Amino acid sequence: MAKGANQKKKLFCILELLTRESDELHPVTTERIIETLAANDISAERKSIYDDMQVLQELGYDVISCGRKGYYLGAREFELAELKLLVDAVQSSRFLSEKKSHELIKKLERFCSRHAAGKLQRQVHVIDRVKTMNESILYLVDTIHEAIGENRMISFRYLKWNGKKKLEPRHEGKRYLVSPYLLMWEEENYYLVAYDELAKDRRYYRVDKMADIVIEDEPRTHGEEFSESAALLSKKSFGMYEGAEERVRLSFAESLLGVVLDRFGTDVILIEKGEGQYEAAVDVQVSQQFFGWICGVSGVKICGPEHVAETYREHLKRQFENYE
Repeated sequence: MAKGANQKKKLFCILELLTRESDELHPVTTERIIETLAANDISAERKSIYDDMQVLQELGYDVISCGRKGYYLGAREFELAELKLLVDAVQSSRFLSEKKSHELIKKLERFCSRHAAGKLQRQVHVIDRVKTMNESILYLVDTIHEAIGENRMISFRYLKWNGKKKLEPRHEGKRYLVSPYLLMWEEENYYLVAYDELAKDRRYYRVDKMADIVIEDEPRTHGEEFSESAALLSKKSFGMYEGAEERVRLSFAESLLGVVLDRFGTDVILIEKGEGQYEAAVDVQVSQQFFGWICGVSGVKICGPEHVAETYREHLKRQFENYE
């Protein structure tokens, strides 16, 4: 091979070395750069390295000189603090399997130096965290996005847990046919909001329990059912369970203002009743999960409509009877 045959790889080789080995505390010396280039059959002299650094700077790379100590790559696509935040999100997510979490963190490590990468290997302790076992979850999400973008229906098998702790198809493996419209992140899981052609209604499906998704040729139907944004649907629904939509009035003490506004948003109708008491009108899908939330927040009372309050009383009565 001719002596200069690999010279075209020179800048790439230098940039890769700076990316993986250098940071503010660990500059790479000119001698180290020349040795690395030689190992790749690329000849170089000290003066040519100086010229190469100038070219990288002209190309937009933040190459910083430390004099005789060498060079390091300063600003990067991601700051270390940003990478730590992303790693924490990946590691604590139950939506991602352990294997996929490790794979993604390894990929994130490529955006910082080898020395800084060690700081990314930190454990985020989340009590009783249960990771998904569905390794194909990212590809399922991608397929759903593709179907939404192409305005087409999808079909799939929907899974459930059995007594042997195995996932098995619902409805004897019959395929669901739906028009997908929204993907929502709720309660640490991805949910598909879709119009179910068989049920003739809007339904929520946990994406990690969907399997064998096929994008069908038929166009989506009932788009008018999905004029609401994902954020609005999230505020109205509890635990991704459907229920009759109602405007419910809640009464509570001033100390629970934060709890109510955190759950329903700051655009709720809020009325100060005096003596530290408030009333809020919220739009919700009335379901057992909504009642569970009311029961779990001591001090919040349903004060209207009366039929919703009566349904809640019946719900509490059934729960009490379970312990008699």
